[in-house]
Amino acid sequence: MVTSATSLGRSGLHDWMIQRVTAVVLALYVIYLASFVFSADTLDYTVWHSLFAQTWFKIFSILAVASLCFHAWIGMWIVSTDYIKFTGLRMVFQVLVILACFAFLLWGAQILWSV
Repeated sequence: MVTSATSLGRSGLHDWMIQRVTAVVLALYVIYLASFVFSADTLDYTVWHSLFAQTWFKIFSILAVASLCFHAWIGMWIVSTDYIKFTGLRMVFQVLVILACFAFLLWGAQILWSV
């Protein structure tokens, strides 16, 4: 049995399921934001601030950012294992992707919880 220490799930099936669940979360988030934008009479600072000041929407937004990070990590891991054959370069690439995803997650949390 071949395993990889850099894979998010324990197997390809777990990674596939994580991809699908995160895609559903992202789709729901985009649908909600699109419906909010198209149903709002005006979109000024106070409207956006009141939306993002609600705790449930902060949690939903953090969940969407985390889903984006997990989704991106699995996708980039698959691409890197398929196309970057040199192990050292692939590991450097994967570490950079992990660091970028972690930084974006922290940055997103900082922005959302400072509202």
